Amino acid sequence: MVEIGIIAVGGYNEVGRNMTAIRIDKEIVIMDMGIRLDRVQIHEDVEIERMHSLDLIQMGAIPDDTIMNQIDGNVIAIVCTHGHLDHIGAIPKLAHRYRAPIIATPFTIELISQQLKSERKFRIDNLLIRLNAGETYRISERIELEFIRVQHSIPDCVFAALRTPEGAILYANDFKIDRYPILNDPLDENRLRRLGKEGVLAMIVESTRVDVNGKTPSETVAKDLVMDVITGIGDADTGMVVTTFSSHTARILSIIEAAKKSGRKPVLLGRSMGRYFEVARKMDYIKFPDDLIVAADRRQIDKTLKQIMSEGKEKFLPIVTGHQGEPGAILPRIADGNTPYEVEKGDKVIFSAAVIPTPLNEANRYSLETKLRMKGTRIYTGIHVSGHAAREDHWELMKMINATHVIPAHGSLSMTGSYAELAEELGYVLGEDVHLLRNGQEITLR
Repeated sequence: MVEIGIIAVGGYNEVGRNMTAIRIDKEIVIMDMGIRLDRVQIHEDVEIERMHSLDLIQMGAIPDDTIMNQIDGNVIAIVCTHGHLDHIGAIPKLAHRYRAPIIATPFTIELISQQLKSERKFRIDNLLIRLNAGETYRISERIELEFIRVQHSIPDCVFAALRTPEGAILYANDFKIDRYPILNDPLDENRLRRLGKEGVLAMIVESTRVDVNGKTPSETVAKDLVMDVITGIGDADTGMVVTTFSSHTARILSIIEAAKKSGRKPVLLGRSMGRYFEVARKMDYIKFPDDLIVAADRRQIDKTLKQIMSEGKEKFLPIVTGHQGEPGAILPRIADGNTPYEVEKGDKVIFSAAVIPTPLNEANRYSLETKLRMKGTRIYTGIHVSGHAAREDHWELMKMINATHVIPAHGSLSMTGSYAELAEELGYVLGEDVHLLRNGQEITLR
């Protein structure tokens, strides 16, 4: 009999720094290597690219993979499900420790390549393998990887299914059940149902919004919200700024479309905005308007903001970073008066993003909104739908997959605990076939 072990390396105590190791006897496949950005933001003037991995582990910013030294086995592959930093951000710091290829979808591989080029402390020579959704890759004689298409809030997101001699192990971080997406096709529901019938030994699944009742709305709902607020505000002669996730290409396209309809010229501002735009443009993934203005570095950004002030704020729609209130991002700089863009009484700021649930993010966002209100800014929040599944979506996925074991991840203990309670409603028993892990623990499945 083959022994299957699940090692919780990171992401089981918090939202962020996701990393799970799956051991099939002595062959190990790592799922994701993420970062926890709020642990970096509390330190001023930190350049992650120049920091040592052990210092970042000490800060709680990346997974403590030193526990892998205690695991009897060899890592034969590193698999990443999508391009968010809480899933790929630690690759430049940790991947060189393992003589294993990094396997991801093309969009995700391109983002990883960008990160590796920026790394200054370590040299990473791991082979990068592109695998499309719907394709399989044989990792070893006994292990085959399959990517299954799902929807999230970034292009090219997948579930990773490992087929082993004891059955499939499904790594389901992150997803939403969106049957009417703006970009790409809906989740491959037929394949997921077939996988469930074939037999799934274990499902490792996110728990970020499992305590939110109901279903997460489709991204088409967010498109309507964005269009309504941008084109429906009566004060057409005031300044308007929108902030959203740089990686949320579908949302940014909706904002650009609304800007055009309202007669404003869209402007993408921020380093991460520029990075994701460049990847999408390079891969010919998205067709952006020819007159779209993109400014990524500080000098370009300030020059563009000066142009906006000179020609008239009512003619432009800046789409900026900083919705979490993170220091150094564009919107906090605007609120602090550290850019040529002057916020005046009656100007509008639209938040097309929710607060990532960590205390630091919540504090930063509160501070940002307070500063904007003190300047007389009109603030629009909630112009957003999540990229994460809510409770009934999780119920639907669990019934679809019908896994023998369920392991909630990607969340605090309250989140993973809420998932365990939901699993119990479907007949799972805590400690028998639904398992709560903490960072650093391993469980053997039988």
